[in-house]
Amino acid sequence: MVSVEHLTFHYDNDPPVLRDLSLTIRSGAITTLMGANGCGKSTLLQILTKNLKPDSGTIRFDQAELSTISLKEFARRAAIVHQKNTAPDDLTVERLVAYGRLPYSSIFKAGLDQENQAQVERALALTDLTELRDRRVGALSGGQRQRAFIAMALAQNTELLFLDEPTTFLDVRYQVEILRLVERLNKEEGITIVMVLHDINQALSYSDEAIGLLDGQVSIQGPPEEVITFESIQTLYGIDLPVIRADGRLCVMAV
Repeated sequence: MVSVEHLTFHYDNDPPVLRDLSLTIRSGAITTLMGANGCGKSTLLQILTKNLKPDSGTIRFDQAELSTISLKEFARRAAIVHQKNTAPDDLTVERLVAYGRLPYSSIFKAGLDQENQAQVERALALTDLTELRDRRVGALSGGQRQRAFIAMALAQNTELLFLDEPTTFLDVRYQVEILRLVERLNKEEGITIVMVLHDINQALSYSDEAIGLLDGQVSIQGPPEEVITFESIQTLYGIDLPVIRADGRLCVMAV
């Protein structure tokens, strides 16, 4: 479980992006952070992954305070796939995924031992990339490329995976492909997922828990079908969108 208490953060001389924010992320669930641009979603994710240091507040991973966890130890507990990921075009998929083993072993010396290679093989298999292991990153489609970076994160063999807008820049087919992969990693592998999404319907379909941020604070938190309503969408996004039930599932109508 991840708990956040009274978190505050600001950039330089700007007003606070996060203001006295408190929340809990449940182990074993898919939690989606949502809200309008500038509400603090990605900033919160960067703080939770030790890429930014908060002004004040406490973050605990289970019982350990985040500030006391070294970067190497943190990389064995949690992995992150950023919104914009870069890698040399001539790097092979397998080599990229192997970088996920850096918290455990140096891949620059004699290569990976049997145990570390086994984790690379597992990550390739989970993301359906085994047959593409020798393909160059620059030759991958958008969906394949995103799966390769997720595989690198999976090679860290962590219980917690952070995803910052994993469907951005992908067409609808690959968006669904990535979200189904995320769902499978959670349900079958038991990985706790925390992701930022802009699409409200994707949050409804693929989340166990939704956290809506407004002006740097938590506005809603709970099961998506309970907390994503006409009123909460109006509050979070400043727009009137009807929430209807179709084929037994809630969805938001863009009208």
